[in-house]
Amino acid sequence: MEEDVMERPIVIDERRQEVVQELMRNVYMWMTGGLALTGVIAWIVANSPAILSFIYGSSVVLYGLLIGELLLVIGLSMFIEKMRFGVAAIMYTIYCVVNGATLSSIFLVYEIASIAEIFFVTSGAFAVLAIIGSFTKKDLSRLGTFLIFALAGLIIASIVGMILGRPESIWMSAIGVLIFAGLTVYDAQKIRQLMLNEETINEGNMKLALLGALSLYLDFINILLRLLSLFGKRK
Repeated sequence: MEEDVMERPIVIDERRQEVVQELMRNVYMWMTGGLALTGVIAWIVANSPAILSFIYGSSVVLYGLLIGELLLVIGLSMFIEKMRFGVAAIMYTIYCVVNGATLSSIFLVYEIASIAEIFFVTSGAFAVLAIIGSFTKKDLSRLGTFLIFALAGLIIASIVGMILGRPESIWMSAIGVLIFAGLTVYDAQKIRQLMLNEETINEGNMKLALLGALSLYLDFINILLRLLSLFGKRK
């Protein structure tokens, strides 16, 4: 009887660890799948003059797609708890497709070899940052708050620059890399901490994993784009 009592907490801990590992696998599976889908769509669109003309030949279509992306992210972030997992997964997939269409321009601006090189650099750096965030014991909540405010400032500066017709400066791109690198560490820690509270796999925490994948997907894309802006070789 005493042996059973002593063993019970260990069994629970092991079960929870298995659940956490499975959920984290889902986070990175969805993130990787989303990046792959975005890359494929971007490549297809970049090699289709008809689709390129449709998207970039009309500001209405282009801005419509950009606004649609924003609404999808807001919808997933704010209302995912009320959705079925299947609906959330479809919205995430649509977002990755639309983002691929709008990002197709990078294949027109930068050399393919340069894109591939910076993609692998981003992947390696992202993996290191995510590992640090997942396993560090230091509380990063204050850092996360600071980075979110810094990101808001960067977005406002970018919008003002667009209105004035000024491209993002080298300094803004460099600051953007630092902000999203920090957010990668913060998001990785936050996601893992949320998963540690789960004891079984259910629809609720599967949606949580999908939302975590979206956060990391956005971190990765933003680091990639800013590194391309800094170091990419233009055609």
